[in-house]
Amino acid sequence: MNVTFSMLDTTLTVVLEGELDHHNIKDVRELIDLRIERARPSHLIMDLRGVPFSDSSGIALVLGRYKLMTAAGGSMEVRNVSPQIKKIFLLSGVDKLMTVK
Repeated sequence: MNVTFSMLDTTLTVVLEGELDHHNIKDVRELIDLRIERARPSHLIMDLRGVPFSDSSGIALVLGRYKLMTAAGGSMEVRNVSPQIKKIFLLSGVDKLMTVK
């Protein structure tokens, strides 16, 4: 799993590449949380353009970052979601909490 970050004004963008599953989710979560803690963004964008597969661990990752951002008064969105992953997000109700594009 490759994770890259960019910051523009108060928006932190996290680009993920690789499969989101229970094998790598802990490391990804820790990387993102550390960057959020350091940067203190008001908006988080998780860009999943390079994620071909996600199991329930990916949903947990997204929802956990959403809770982290909203607890700090921020917002979040998920972008570039493949049709397969978008279907999982829609079925789980993620789209009711944040923008899923």
